[in-house]
Amino acid sequence: MSLLRDRMSRDMERAGLAPSTQVQYIRGVRFLAEFHGRAPAALTPDDVRAWEDSLVQRGLGANQRRIYLAGVVFLYRKTLSRPEMVSFIVSPKTPFRLPEVLSLEEAQRLLGAFKKSKYRVFFSLIFDTGLRVAEAVQLKVSDIDRERGVIHVRQGKGGRDRQVKLGDRLYEMLRTYWREVRLRERSSIPLSKDSFLFGCNRGGPIDLSGARVALEAAARLAGLSKHVTPHTLRHSFATHQLEAGSDLRLVQAQLGHRSLHSTQIYLHVSTRLLLKAPSPLDTLGPP
Repeated sequence: MSLLRDRMSRDMERAGLAPSTQVQYIRGVRFLAEFHGRAPAALTPDDVRAWEDSLVQRGLGANQRRIYLAGVVFLYRKTLSRPEMVSFIVSPKTPFRLPEVLSLEEAQRLLGAFKKSKYRVFFSLIFDTGLRVAEAVQLKVSDIDRERGVIHVRQGKGGRDRQVKLGDRLYEMLRTYWREVRLRERSSIPLSKDSFLFGCNRGGPIDLSGARVALEAAARLAGLSKHVTPHTLRHSFATHQLEAGSDLRLVQAQLGHRSLHSTQIYLHVSTRLLLKAPSPLDTLGPP
């Protein structure tokens, strides 16, 4: 399995898959091998069917089953060149759910509840730019372009570069963070243009698991009943952009969506846009 895993990893890198996606694909293939106690190359289509049925019987959600199945499909189609092994697989459908969005008042309470300035600035940046958390983690000092008023996002989802707006207030927060908080935390490591914008004492990027814990704690302190994740701030950014009158294609470009269809979901989320729609009964005369 180790040799096959290495081959598959190289194939996924060539395909430009995100590291997090690669981890999930490998996990799905490992579960397939463990379920049958044999290497994937020695299995039959019926073996793959039995494993797929077991995922349903275990009660895995559609999203998790989809990513595991996608990993197995990639293995047989790309790495092993045996597409007939997975020709019957159909990606499971998931119920359509609107994303959770914070109001401006809730966002202010949340961002004010962080105990550490590093996490407050980190999640303020996500809320103000709509970056994915994995993109924000990889930002470097050189990505901040004050002259042009933009932040350069390098190799975002799908390996694509883009730019997002650098707001004045966000820039002032970053300046304070650089001068006071980060220099104090990393006194032994000099800050350079190649330094991670949100780094740790070892010189690497911010610890994402610690950031998530800090976000959960801030949500509790802020008294929010909503389930808040880093992606909630991204959803909130997009929704408030549309409510403020931003063009849908501009929001698409800032979010890094390949398809406008992915961005249109926020039209369904915006209550402000919804309330602007006329009510047919209100246009009728007196009863």
